[in-house]
Amino acid sequence: MIGKNEKVRVGIIGVGGIANGKHMPNLAKLPEVEIVAFCDIIKERAEEGAKRYGTPDAKVYTDYHDLLARKDIDVVHVCTPNKLHSEMSVAALEAGKHVMCEKPMAKTYAEAKAMVDAARRTGKKLTIGYQNRHRADSWYLKKLVDAGELGEIYFAKALAVRRRAVPTWGVFLNEEMQGGGPLIDIGTHALDLTLWLMSNYQWESAMGSTFKKLSQRENAANAWGPWDPNKFTVEDSAFGFIRFTNGATVILESSWALNTLQVGEAICVLCGTEGGADFFDGLRINGEKFGQLYTTKAELQSGGVAYFEGQSVDPGFMEARRWIDAVINDQQPVVLPEQAATITQILEAIYTSARTGQPVYNPAARK
Repeated sequence: MIGKNEKVRVGIIGVGGIANGKHMPNLAKLPEVEIVAFCDIIKERAEEGAKRYGTPDAKVYTDYHDLLARKDIDVVHVCTPNKLHSEMSVAALEAGKHVMCEKPMAKTYAEAKAMVDAARRTGKKLTIGYQNRHRADSWYLKKLVDAGELGEIYFAKALAVRRRAVPTWGVFLNEEMQGGGPLIDIGTHALDLTLWLMSNYQWESAMGSTFKKLSQRENAANAWGPWDPNKFTVEDSAFGFIRFTNGATVILESSWALNTLQVGEAICVLCGTEGGADFFDGLRINGEKFGQLYTTKAELQSGGVAYFEGQSVDPGFMEARRWIDAVINDQQPVVLPEQAATITQILEAIYTSARTGQPVYNPAARK
């Protein structure tokens, strides 16, 4: 238990793009946090992270086991390639640390379950970096849904579609390290957001298709420059159809490269018995009242007043804020590990269906 006047001491494992773009700068904004340890296989990255965000006595490591051996670290953020998420998170939990692991939870459901089991066994908190839950529009819509404004949500779309935005750096195109392409990278955000809003994780079956239609083109137009077809070992687009035990249906669409003009990431469409909602033009709510159809657009505050004076409502910041609050106050995190594990299980089912051409059924739903 962390005392009220004590700092939460954080260690970072993996000081790459997502650590620099989201985790470290947002943790550094929290007065009750100290980032005291930085680990990366490229020592210079860890040193730069320590210089920018660390305490004056912050230590640098190239072996994450050395970081975990420290007894004075309360929280660890795992920001490494997907293949390493489970191994490192389980080790951190067993070392007595609370863990924030970047999305997706893991490459496979077995790895994700090992993380859930470790959290239960150790009594430490585990959460996954699905920051889109912390957007102002998502947070507001969740309140509307939970209040019954949309009624029973029986159909939804989860969309993470890019026309041409293939990440060409790091290991994004490496199936061995990542487990897949846009489905596991950005489709995971859309599916997480959708199921969280629906409060429905009881999936029954999943079918899917994956494609490598544009990935093998030389010098293709791309937001981050041409990719190397020889290194593009993951899908360029993937689509899934998920059915739930109560009959609800979700369609999942994801792509890094697709000939389409309807694009957007972490967008969902909810259709309920009393109303619907989507994020296509801000947060729009639709329904029927007094014999007439209506559409309204939510006017959400963009400043800090909605949460507390003077602070950003950037979803990455709010993710860090709420996570550290959960640690300090011994509360459940916004993203429960069991929920994130279900997301990984469904994504794995879609990949399996795409490979076999057959639907995949949830064993738990058939008992």
